[in-house]
Amino acid sequence: MEYRERSYRRRFSNDGRHWFRVRFLESDLWIGVDNGSYQASMEQEIYSVLVELRRSMDAYLLSDPSYKSSLIPYDAGVEAPSILKNMSKVSHKTGIGPMSAVAGAVAVYVADFIRERLGVGEVIVENGGDIYADAREDMDIAVFAGESPLSERVGLHIPASAFPLGICTSSGTVGPSLSLGRADAVMIVCRDVLLADSYATAMANRIRTAADLQPVIDLIRTVPDILGALAVKDDRMAVCGRFELRLFRNDHS
Repeated sequence: MEYRERSYRRRFSNDGRHWFRVRFLESDLWIGVDNGSYQASMEQEIYSVLVELRRSMDAYLLSDPSYKSSLIPYDAGVEAPSILKNMSKVSHKTGIGPMSAVAGAVAVYVADFIRERLGVGEVIVENGGDIYADAREDMDIAVFAGESPLSERVGLHIPASAFPLGICTSSGTVGPSLSLGRADAVMIVCRDVLLADSYATAMANRIRTAADLQPVIDLIRTVPDILGALAVKDDRMAVCGRFELRLFRNDHS
């Protein structure tokens, strides 16, 4: 399913930014920066930072395997890297395990390095469907929903004034990540990408049939941290929040 899982990346290929891929272990990042800031040397620098980050995280997880397997809020030890401590804090807000925020946490960690150490003004980091975006222009984000006929045909319009944001998607039918539900996709938008990532999983866990869409959207409306949401199951969807719903043609334009 890997080729399907990454197919949405073609939407970003012709948006005027320079895009490149950085991979290490399970982390597969698709990174966009403004053309004026791009330098070829930054790809190796980002790779080195990603390797260092993942090795520090994995070393801790070997010493505390309960952190990785927990499906409920779990506190990292005092010796844990700060990224894992941040994931633990988020887990207490969303009510599920801290690993639910890992993709978003890696994305923003790398984005912070790019912006602060490499002097880039605009940066977008996508990590397995979870996006940290600090963009200067409006963006249309289509939701990838596997075999649903709505996959890549619906999404949200994010105005430039709203960034930076986390835009994260969880699925019970697509990809390797653990989900306790059967949603084709739940997209969540928050200021904090870790919260967006964890809430996307938490809400997707609640959807097993299309009848669950509206109750979950009603629940999402009660969470102040969630700025927008789009949920898909089979040929049905539900949406809420401050961002406009967008429809896309079959040719993915």
